[in-house]
Amino acid sequence: MILRDKLRAHLMTAITSDTAHDVAHTDRVWANAQVIAQGELHCDMAVLVAACYFHDLVTLPKNSPDRASASTMSAQAAAPLLQEFGLSAAQISAASHAIAAHSFSANITPKTLEAKVLQDADRIEALGAIGIARCFATAGIMGGALFHGLDPFGRDRTLNDKTYAVDHFAIKLLKLPDTMQTVSGRLLALDRANVLREFLDQLASELDIAPSDW
Repeated sequence: MILRDKLRAHLMTAITSDTAHDVAHTDRVWANAQVIAQGELHCDMAVLVAACYFHDLVTLPKNSPDRASASTMSAQAAAPLLQEFGLSAAQISAASHAIAAHSFSANITPKTLEAKVLQDADRIEALGAIGIARCFATAGIMGGALFHGLDPFGRDRTLNDKTYAVDHFAIKLLKLPDTMQTVSGRLLALDRANVLREFLDQLASELDIAPSDW
């Protein structure tokens, strides 16, 4: 796809140290989105690919006070670029909405099919083996620990995913399937959430403790 190549080439000029939101992440979100779109009603694929590749055009650390505004900032930054790439005013508006609404922290309700597909595709990245890798990579960037050494599953303490990566499974990741906007996205999310549970079971086995009830 010529448009996809242009979008990706632009991203390649940006340098990011955030391995959870690099070009490879964007490629995977686009792959997820195509799978989801096949199971839904007709999508404007130009809008969808534009939104997928520019959804993290502006990235901020998870502990930044402006984190909730990052997706809106990405949408604003994307609009003039998408005009240069030949999208119509209506397509730019639709892509901008999808970009702004994709973020969990932004808490913006997706109103179009493209926005729903992008939100699902991005959230699926937080599940499965890739989601586990991204979770620990992000925890490392933020200076967090892998898990609480004495109480990994928070049976006798308050969960804190800013300090312990594994806590993030219960606080957010395992809840993501219930937030999916499309039927196709939910099926993918449920399948990949099981990978997280298998990881937790293996962790419990290696630590010789009771399995998590998350």
